[in-house]
Amino acid sequence: MRKVAAALLVGVLSISLAASLFIKADPTHALSKAGIRLFIACGLLSPFVIRAWTRGLLTRRLIAHGFIAGLFYALHFGTWVFSLEHTSITASVTLVTATPLLLAIWSLLTGKDRPEKRHWFAIGLAFVGVSIITHHDASQGDSSLIGDAMALLGAAGMAGYFLTARRLGESLDIWVFSGIATGFGAIALWVTALVQGIPFEAASNDALIYLALAALIPQLIGHTSLTWVLRFKRPTIVGIATVGEPIGATMIGWLWLGLGVDETTAIGCLVTMTAVGVALYEPSR
Repeated sequence: MRKVAAALLVGVLSISLAASLFIKADPTHALSKAGIRLFIACGLLSPFVIRAWTRGLLTRRLIAHGFIAGLFYALHFGTWVFSLEHTSITASVTLVTATPLLLAIWSLLTGKDRPEKRHWFAIGLAFVGVSIITHHDASQGDSSLIGDAMALLGAAGMAGYFLTARRLGESLDIWVFSGIATGFGAIALWVTALVQGIPFEAASNDALIYLALAALIPQLIGHTSLTWVLRFKRPTIVGIATVGEPIGATMIGWLWLGLGVDETTAIGCLVTMTAVGVALYEPSR
């Protein structure tokens, strides 16, 4: 149990770095940022995929699930990185972590992985926190609203990724699955950029370094940790834990990029953090 909690903490702290790293990679196009990050991550994970292939462990089921997860990855990163260019870090990261709300709706529709009562309370509390944080941002104009919409679409992509990984259960090979998913996701983003005539390259060497760091820390450490937890916890629980990302991302943006945080946002972060605590608390039985 402690390992699961530690993995969730490491995962959330790692993915909290992503927003600032993507901003530091400007003026690289959003699709290129997302795709390059996934390509680098795929390259780092390729030894695990190759080893699984040589040992005959690369099953059709694993590849199929990895392909579907890769498409969800492309949707998640492509839309979310775009949202960072149109709205604030806090609003973007908060909305993209609305994943548990979408997973809860999915649970109601399918009857699978149904949240417990305290999880519903945590989801409701998280929704209040999200509403507080984004209230000010929603009044800033059409551009901000577009950014908010793209962030929510990114949340839907991550929900699909969680559900796909969950279907493999305890047979999930985290490193191999992540390697396949990042590869297919990178290809999907590259094709999308190619069709739109967008240069699939980093704007500078510094931008490439920041994207490499985004692949190493938020992707390999962060997403792999959260994917591992899916072997033991329902997608809703992991999704709720990621709601802690806005707090981390906001603090990093403030300390590193000098981006201020207003009182309303601070209150929203506090409510959201409380929701995460409620979701992760498990009373002894």
